[in-house]
Order: sequence, then structure tokens, then C-alpha cells
Amino acid sequence: MLTINVVTLFPEIFEASLKVSILGRAAQQGLVGYRVVQLRGYTHDRHKTVDDSPYGGGAGMVLKPEPFFEAVEDLRAGPPIVLLSARGRPFTHGDAVRFVVGRQLTLLCGHYKDVDQRVADGLGAEELSVGDFVLSGGEPAALCVLDAVVRLLPGALGDHESAATDSHYDGLLSPPSYTRPPSYRGMEVPAVLLSGDHAEIAAWRAAEAERLTRERRPDLWQKHLGALGA
Repeated sequence: MLTINVVTLFPEIFEASLKVSILGRAAQQGLVGYRVVQLRGYTHDRHKTVDDSPYGGGAGMVLKPEPFFEAVEDLRAGPPIVLLSARGRPFTHGDAVRFVVGRQLTLLCGHYKDVDQRVADGLGAEELSVGDFVLSGGEPAALCVLDAVVRLLPGALGDHESAATDSHYDGLLSPPSYTRPPSYRGMEVPAVLLSGDHAEIAAWRAAEAERLTRERRPDLWQKHLGALGA
């Protein structure tokens, strides 16, 4: 079973999400266990202080290192440890695959201006970002990472093919999807999808995946070509 630890100032953000849909079913099936801990629980002053002003001056407050270190030690958390940070490298499908084959994953959620750099350095944490934008805290990013990992657990989805046809699984974006009705407000489902010719359908989907990747994510397309040796 995979154990996912989350260290956060706002455990309530995770309470509902971890009980519903794939995340909830995976836990009910014993595929994953969640441990969400309150960072303030690892403070030792009466005000439960977790932040302080930055050395060198500047606006905003910085989360102190002590509570993070004590939380990780209390959880007996080993690698991989992830600090969600806009300064981190991009989180990818490859990271999700790497995390899902382990026995434990620990996610550290920052807040306010920043987290003391000694948290990442001292705990050997990977700094990961979910996009080129800034969030109010690491909690939404942690949920993204958590969801991306848990849905890859064997048995979490109805069948493996559901994940295998997702965007990024093979380095490309996924082709468009359609369902009933075949015609809606003048918009028609591509005829090939109604043909029953599985070879033609597979060829259409492959071509669409390549087209969309070329148009929308040229960076991924170049990586795909490089993997093919093209």
C-alpha cells in the first residue's frame, strides 16, 4: 500500500477531496493511505508560530524550518519528499509514475511568501511546481500531485486502458473524445468513430494525438520526435 503524507497549515482543504471519487475509492480499497498533519502541531510556543520575517528584509513572511523538520521526523517519512513551490521544476507524468511505485510519498505545503530554504535542503526535498503561476499556498498543488499519483495505482481506475489513453501517458496529448448523441446543434461526431472499423479509428486517434501535440505543445512534440530518433 502507498502511504501519502501531507504537511499543511490547512488540513481541512484535503478532508473532502480524499473521501470522494478515485481518491476515496482507492483508500477504501486499501490501495493508499493518507496522513494529513497540521504544521502548527509542531510548534512549541503559545501562539503556535510557524512564520517569521525574512532575513535581508522584504515583504511577506517565511515559514520557519523547525515545524517541517519535526513533522517529517514524527511521520518517519523517507524519500521521496516533495516541497510544492513555484520555484520548483515542473511536475510531470513521469514524476507521478516514479512516485506511484514507491511505498511512501510526503508532500510539504508552503504558504505565505515562501518556505525557509533549509527545509528543502535539509530534508532532501524535491521542489516541484504544477505550472508557471503562483498559488496562495501549496495545498491546491499538492492535491494535483496526489491525484495524478493515486489514479495510477493498479485498481484505482476501472481499467488500465483508461489511464493508458490519457494525455502524457505516451508523451503525446490525447485525441478528442465524443459520445452520444451523434449530432448536436449542428456539430457532428467524426464519421470514422461511427464506422466500427477499429483499425481506422485507431489510426484517426493516433493522427489527432500527433496533430494536437504539434499545435498545442510543440515542446512535447519535439521531445516525442527525439524519443523516436527523428
